[in-house]
Amino acid sequence: MTQAESILVIGAGIAGMKASLMLAGPARKVYLVERLPIIGGKTIKNEESFPNMECSTCMVAPIQQAVLQNPHIETLTYSAVESIEGSAGDFSVSVRIKARYVSLEACIGCGMCFEVCPVTLPNEWEESLIEKKAIYVPCSGSLPNVPVIDSERCLKLNGTEECNLCVESCAFEAINLEDEDRLLELKVGALILATGSETFDLSALPGLGYGALPGVYSPMEFERLFASNGPTMGEITLRGSGAVPDRVAIVHCAGREEQGYCSGICCMYSFKFVRFLKHKLPDVQVFNIHSDVCVPGKNYEDFFRSVNGGDTEMLFTSSIADVHVSGTDSGLRVAYPDGGGVTADLEVDMVILAAAIIPAPLTARLAELAGVELDDSGFIRTSLDGSGSMETSRAGIFTAGTVEGPKDIQSTVIQAESAAGQVAFLMSSMADLTERDPSGKSVKS
Repeated sequence: MTQAESILVIGAGIAGMKASLMLAGPARKVYLVERLPIIGGKTIKNEESFPNMECSTCMVAPIQQAVLQNPHIETLTYSAVESIEGSAGDFSVSVRIKARYVSLEACIGCGMCFEVCPVTLPNEWEESLIEKKAIYVPCSGSLPNVPVIDSERCLKLNGTEECNLCVESCAFEAINLEDEDRLLELKVGALILATGSETFDLSALPGLGYGALPGVYSPMEFERLFASNGPTMGEITLRGSGAVPDRVAIVHCAGREEQGYCSGICCMYSFKFVRFLKHKLPDVQVFNIHSDVCVPGKNYEDFFRSVNGGDTEMLFTSSIADVHVSGTDSGLRVAYPDGGGVTADLEVDMVILAAAIIPAPLTARLAELAGVELDDSGFIRTSLDGSGSMETSRAGIFTAGTVEGPKDIQSTVIQAESAAGQVAFLMSSMADLTERDPSGKSVKS
């Protein structure tokens, strides 16, 4: 197999996995690089996906398994691209595979090593709602279900003290504290960038109380609260007190003004949260504080209509920027200017902030490595010819998913399929050129 018949996909979320599966085959190898120790992306953080409220895990798990079992896809987890050189059909890429200190082949995922580890630290995957050990898997049901060791926090690896408890607890000798990073040099014909996005840093909006008031939640924190494999096993309870909320406010467009664009999906995931709340807590009162509502397409409009009225009260505010959340003896007070500019107060137990979708912190670095342009909002820029091309400003490098801009799962999948199709066409065209003599006459048999 030549380098022109190999492809590198960076990011193993829904976009990267779908593109990899479409491209991999007997005559074409795909290298799938993921910086996390697991694959699946943020979709696996969700319990259900709008508008059909499908089980996200049920939807993604077969795709994860297909990727891991495909002999034509080499999945490189806990890895990062360090350099990209060359041109379409002839790229040279360096990938650093971080030492995970646990063998993917020998480990059976029993979890005995977690119990004996003396180090605890916040579990970022679970939005720091619970803790993890220095040896861990991000969440229940992770694939691959093999832990990694945080070398900076491990007592032995960071030189704090001699500790071999995890090694001694493993009956399968799967833990090797002498493991080292490896540098892999790849030759590929094309790349797909599919590293996803993040949500707006809500601590930058102090008036909304995020980080200061325990009853104020980010969207991903609430996703994990509802998830059956999350930190509370799906029980919606308040941070700290463990009480069940009776009144919940969802504040829309947090960060929209700062970012300068509508993310397009925040309203929909807010209305999904209404469904979540009413499913688990039928008597809960839910209030959506908004200055605008974005429900594109007939399916989304139907979803909104099914929620509006009976399940939630829509409260219009003339300015999201002037919404203020403060603490009270019994919970939280949300003050907002109503349609007439008069300040209204709302007493609630929980506030969920519908944060804007923004470029992931590493997007700018990825663009620099790949030699591609960013758009004015910091996402990867695609061709501007109006054709719907997923090709970036550098020939042979394509993009898919929310690394290109905010979008829902359906649009992400469509874009991944489009990127895969364009890569396949490019590689087919290059293969055809190699089979012609200098005069241009085809020499195919």
